[in-house]
Amino acid sequence: MANKGPSYGMSREVQSKIEKKYDEELEERLVEWIIVQCGADVGRPDRGRLGFQVWLKNGVILSKLVNSLYPDGSKPVKVPENPPSMVFKQMEQVAQFLKAAEDYGVTKTDMFQTVDLFEGKDLAAVQRTLMALGSLAVTKNDGYYRGDPNWFMKKAQEHKREFTESQLQEGKHVIGLQMGSNRGASQAGMTGYGRPRQIIS
Repeated sequence: MANKGPSYGMSREVQSKIEKKYDEELEERLVEWIIVQCGADVGRPDRGRLGFQVWLKNGVILSKLVNSLYPDGSKPVKVPENPPSMVFKQMEQVAQFLKAAEDYGVTKTDMFQTVDLFEGKDLAAVQRTLMALGSLAVTKNDGYYRGDPNWFMKKAQEHKREFTESQLQEGKHVIGLQMGSNRGASQAGMTGYGRPRQIIS
């Protein structure tokens, strides 16, 4: 919050390692996607970590982003007409975005914590969440994603295979190479149990 002082020693080292994970090029791509997805009325942030943080901090743009991935009748997050000015309302708006993103399919491991964005503790985690959301939107391909599909990696999808009963029976008689192989195995040179080793001098 506002009264948090600078960190020193080990805390400072940890914080600087986290800050190094922030990707400026990725920031540009995410900003472009958010503007295309939500419309030009969301504005454009100042370049850099601080500008990105201030732009998303109140949660309104994030809420508009996740709402744009749903059809008109079922928007998951209520976006206030005037951006919230009180701190707890802003944090609540960000928390609503996180809940909606999780419901959309973003895994818990890809989610950032509200303080990561609000206090600027880990903006790389914010980028990770937005990347996961974009990847899911591209993968779903339901017509709500706007922007270049090459901006995000498509997630792997299930490829179910159907086998007939006879194919399943045939598979039971095959010994997979995972079990090992007995080809070329021989007992040549083996001695009987208990015989001493022959030492020739």
